[in-house]
Amino acid sequence: MNISNETKVGSLTAISIVLLILGFNFLKGRNLTVKSLHFYAVFENIEGLTPSNAVVINGKQVGTVYSTDGGDDMRKITVALTMNQSIKIPDNSIAVITPSVLGTTSIEIRLGNSQVYKKDGDTLASIASKGMLADAFQKVDPVLLQVANMIRSLDSVLVTVNSVFDTNTKNNIRSVMANLNNTTASLAISSASLQSILNTQSGALAKTLNNVSEITGTLKNNDKKIDQTLTNLETTTSKLSKLDLEKTLTTINVTISELKNTIEKVNSDKGSIGLLINDPKLYNNLSATSNKLNLLLDDVRVHPKRYINVSVFGKKDKNKPLTTPLPDTMNAPYKN
Repeated sequence: MNISNETKVGSLTAISIVLLILGFNFLKGRNLTVKSLHFYAVFENIEGLTPSNAVVINGKQVGTVYSTDGGDDMRKITVALTMNQSIKIPDNSIAVITPSVLGTTSIEIRLGNSQVYKKDGDTLASIASKGMLADAFQKVDPVLLQVANMIRSLDSVLVTVNSVFDTNTKNNIRSVMANLNNTTASLAISSASLQSILNTQSGALAKTLNNVSEITGTLKNNDKKIDQTLTNLETTTSKLSKLDLEKTLTTINVTISELKNTIEKVNSDKGSIGLLINDPKLYNNLSATSNKLNLLLDDVRVHPKRYINVSVFGKKDKNKPLTTPLPDTMNAPYKN
């Protein structure tokens, strides 16, 4: 079977178009044979990043930059990433633009430790790049990077110090130093005055020390008497401690209890003393007896012949006896 030239030209044209599309997509980072994953990252400065630049994870290229779009504002630039293989990217991973000294900028994805993974079309978190110079310093010599950071910190400190030590502060420091010099001079004068005072008082201090020495000497000479006094005091305390104080207190308590019981019996109407003190009948009987005795004495005094008769031939007194006391005993109570 013969194939026409038109068919051959059409087939070659179709094959060329397909190869052109495949090559163009390959240059843009697309792999038509593998299902691609697409992610996004947003940066303020992409450091010259262009489509087809590499996307690297742990030093291995896993994709390419598909496009960069800053919009009309150009303050935030969205970078589209295409992965040419199936990769699980943790949710807390970070995208960082890594400039190169040779001029080829790439994006590095620093994997996180989350167990949740990004899905196709998600946006990765991003941080600003430290710059090509900082990376070069860090790769050439970490000490130089630390020196550069130290120089920047020192410069900030010097700026702060210059801002703090203005003209007024410097004048204040000068005033403080002048006052310090005056204070030092005053201290020197005070120390000299103190030294003179001590020299003046040295005689009095010596006398005081002599008196103290004499007192201690007297105590030393009388140490035997002091020992004897302490011995007597110890003997006295020993004798006091040997006294049966508890037994004495017990006897006193018993005596107080018996006295209390006696007083209680006297206050009660039981017993002779209690009846004598508390029973009114005894008082009334004693009062009646006293009145009757007064009546008897008055009757004897008024009518003595009734009781004593000294005459042999005398008459017996036949007057009636007294029934009431005489006026000199009328004030005395009387009960029949």
